[in-house]
Amino acid sequence: MLRTQYVRIQHLRIFEILRMHQIFERYYDHGPIDAFLNDLHKKDGVFLVRRERDDEIVGFSTLGIYHFEHEGRQVKGLFSGDTIIEKEYWGTRTLQGAFARKLLVEALKRPFSKQYWLLISKGYKTYLLLTRNFPIFYPNRRVEHPGLKELVTSYCERLYPGKLDAKRMVLDFGPQANCLKDSVADIPPELLMRDADIAHFAALNPGWVDGQELPCIAQADLFTFAKAIVPFIRKALRPRPAQAITTPDSAASALPD
Repeated sequence: MLRTQYVRIQHLRIFEILRMHQIFERYYDHGPIDAFLNDLHKKDGVFLVRRERDDEIVGFSTLGIYHFEHEGRQVKGLFSGDTIIEKEYWGTRTLQGAFARKLLVEALKRPFSKQYWLLISKGYKTYLLLTRNFPIFYPNRRVEHPGLKELVTSYCERLYPGKLDAKRMVLDFGPQANCLKDSVADIPPELLMRDADIAHFAALNPGWVDGQELPCIAQADLFTFAKAIVPFIRKALRPRPAQAITTPDSAASALPD
């Protein structure tokens, strides 16, 4: 059995950070400890997934909380950073439920303001979270959202200045960017053939295998909870069939597919 707790960055202990980096290196290439620490210190908190029998950390997901000016109003963005769960626990839902609850808690703090989930995706499963769980998101192959695209550009320039290719709308961190190890999040050819959203992701971000990221956004305020997030939470907390398998790309292992 697993449990997940949200811990503010300043309350993390050294051995917990080292354990997180150990897990990170197991699934990502180009993830030196100094770069890992630098990214971690920019975040507000982290979800720690622990094995109950010995309290060992077996996964984590970092979270940054930001405020932006958008269309003349202040909006809140919850940014999902590095997210990894040990392979033997792929498909568990404790992290999913904890993240969904955090979204709701933050939305309740400013109930009449817009709130967004911000994420960057180097794997198709992260992108599928938007298409399957949120009614309003970008990029959407069915509906244009120019306002959301503008907000994506804004948060990319704030968090990763100079890294956004505005023509392709992908983040390019160069040849030494951390990327998933071989076969961790491959796209099987049959999925490309039968799933239009996966094919859309691959077309938008063909450089995902080299660590290029597709920046995405989903509206996740109380309005969204009323329409979609409540069933989303039920889905997150529902036991998963034993045969189901997920992969740990970016935020994908934090939320239901």
